[in-house]
Amino acid sequence: MLKLLIATNNPNKVKEFAEILADLPLAVTYLADESITLDPEETGATFRENAILKAQAFAQASGLLTLADDSGLEVDALGGEPGVYSARYGNTAKDDHVGRCHLVLDKLAAQNVPWPERTARFRCVIALATPERLIETVEGTVEGLIDYKLKGSNGFGYDPIFFVPELNQTLGEAPGAVKHQISHRGRAARAAAKVIERLMKDQT
Repeated sequence: MLKLLIATNNPNKVKEFAEILADLPLAVTYLADESITLDPEETGATFRENAILKAQAFAQASGLLTLADDSGLEVDALGGEPGVYSARYGNTAKDDHVGRCHLVLDKLAAQNVPWPERTARFRCVIALATPERLIETVEGTVEGLIDYKLKGSNGFGYDPIFFVPELNQTLGEAPGAVKHQISHRGRAARAAAKVIERLMKDQT
C-alpha cells in the first residue's frame, strides 16, 4: 500500500486532511509518527513556492511520498494581505488566530470598507513530492467576504470572519463536512487525491 506523509505540524490541518483523504486506499502518516521535527523556513514569495519548498524538504527527510500545503487569506481591500503571511500576520503568535482576525477587521474598519467591497478569498496550494522529484502542484480557492465580527467556533484561522454567500454563514459556523465541500483546502485536497490515484495506478 502506498504510504503518504502529510507534512504539517498544524493539528487542525492534520484533522482536515485525514477527513478529506479518508476514502483513498493509503497508509497515511504524519510528522509525529515519523519522528520528524524539521521546520523548514517558508521563504517563498507565493503559496506555490512555499508548498514546494515544504514538500521537497519533508520528502527528502522521510523518504516518502509527501503532501505539503501553503494557504492563506487574500483580502482585496488590503491589497491581497495577509497572503503568504497569513499564519504570522502582524507578528502575532503562531496560535493567536483570534488576534489575526481582529487585525484584519481593524484594518478594514479603519478604512471604512463597505460590505460589497469586503471581498476576499482563501487560497490553498498543495505540492506532492518524492525524495527524487516534485510530482505536481494543485490549487483550490473559495470566494467570500470579510464579516464585521467573528462568528462560529468551528474551523480555525480566519474561518470565523470569512463569510460565504452560498452558505449564508462564515466558515467558522459551517459544520466540518460542509466546509470540506467548498473550502480552499477541500478543493485542493480533492485535486491532490486525483493525482495520488494516478500515481497508484502507475504503480500497478
